[in-house]
Amino acid sequence: KGMDRATADYAGMLATVINSLALQDALERIGVVTRTQTAINISAVAEPYIRRRAIRHLEKGRVLIFAAGTGSPYMTTDTTAALRGIEIDAQLLLMAKNNIDGVYDSDPEVNPAAEKLEHLEFIDILNRRLGVMDATALSLCMDNNLPIRVFNLFEPGSLERVLKGESLGTLIDAGSTPTPA
Repeated sequence: KGMDRATADYAGMLATVINSLALQDALERIGVVTRTQTAINISAVAEPYIRRRAIRHLEKGRVLIFAAGTGSPYMTTDTTAALRGIEIDAQLLLMAKNNIDGVYDSDPEVNPAAEKLEHLEFIDILNRRLGVMDATALSLCMDNNLPIRVFNLFEPGSLERVLKGESLGTLIDAGSTPTPA
């Protein structure tokens, strides 16, 4: 009848470690100093996630890859990304999608008339039930004012453009704050 959910989640965590190691290798082959940290003990291939060590790697200009989610089943990679972003005081959470260039008002694969939205507030995502990320991750970003940029990773040059600050895809944030009277 299928695999136990917790077991499946642990298997998924291990898969993220494999993907992270492949990404680390690719980055290092082009001269980018990279570290992988995992939420599960697997010290033969990556270092454990330690917040202060992660921040130090970033201060030294290293690329940091977080693997194995939070180390707990039932927690999504979206939630982990939001949590780690908050923990390291990230300025922006990048949600790189496969052939999705932003957030739409409905599923563009089902509705050819779906409209791409360039900017949304956190609460809009919840109220409109847009399937951008899980509600826990979105709530973490909203509660900690961590903006999210959703973009198509496979559009040539998109990652570089986003890192340079271009308004690519969809920005999700708290919106404009009214000036107190």
